[in-house]
Amino acid sequence: MFAPGCFLIKRITCLDISSGGGLGVSSSADGSMKIWQASNGELRRVLEGHVFDVNCCRFFPSGLVVLSGGMDAQLKIWSAEDASCVVTFKGHKGGILDTAIVDRGRNVVSGSRDGTARLWDCGRSACLGVIADCGSSINGMAVGAADNSINLGSPEQMPSEREVGTELKMLLLAREDKKLQCLGLQSRQPVFLFVGSDAFNCCTFLSGFLLLAGTQDGNIYQLDVRSPRVPVQVIHRSGAPVLSLLSFRDGFIASQGDGSCFIVQQDLDYLIELTGADCDPVYKVATWEKQIYTCCRDGLVRRYQLSDL
Repeated sequence: MFAPGCFLIKRITCLDISSGGGLGVSSSADGSMKIWQASNGELRRVLEGHVFDVNCCRFFPSGLVVLSGGMDAQLKIWSAEDASCVVTFKGHKGGILDTAIVDRGRNVVSGSRDGTARLWDCGRSACLGVIADCGSSINGMAVGAADNSINLGSPEQMPSEREVGTELKMLLLAREDKKLQCLGLQSRQPVFLFVGSDAFNCCTFLSGFLLLAGTQDGNIYQLDVRSPRVPVQVIHRSGAPVLSLLSFRDGFIASQGDGSCFIVQQDLDYLIELTGADCDPVYKVATWEKQIYTCCRDGLVRRYQLSDL
């Protein structure tokens, strides 16, 4: 079913594919990022400016701009066309571990080892506020549109006019202290707080009320925001850390610290394995149409071509 192709990029920590599928970006533990041709891995640009590890990178919806966060506690915006750093955000007191882009990207959100999630105004290079202060490292985050049945609360004060697209959005935080937190992005009000079996590493929304979150001890929790006390189900394939989760078609893709990467489809009971990573952790998964890309501790980006599922 799959025809995987591999290419090497040194010590990859994260990757993403542009909205048009033409370009890929990958971040590295040496402080740099690379822009490459998604079809064959040909290097196009090198982005340099972070100090130490770059933990996360993603394209803006335009596919021409990249957002990155690093262990230097800096959030940066880059041009994919000329490799220039156009904005640097400073305010976090610990390494940035994940980011999320709100709508078309006038606002972005970052999560840090300092326990805070911050909302940023890209146009004015300013922090619009601390959305959450957890007291525990925020390992992963996701922004999703809320179903009409979900009460997100009301903001205590009038939102800034610089906030764009935050209304009716949920912010999901995967925390080191075994807690999964959901709150209204504009209201800053809590929606739920779920306690899992171990540290949460990653999370994603499947719909306006369904979500997934993965833990360090290998559990994937499926929760319904409308009744989050008891999981819809818990998937456990091994005790290896769940490192990434991505909504895909009618299911999701997950990767783990033992090198496994798999697709779950059709009401979460039809499983397809992606091979090739052996026992090295697969840190991140990205997709475009029928292409799936993974990055691994072995330094390889793997590309899989899917037939119809």
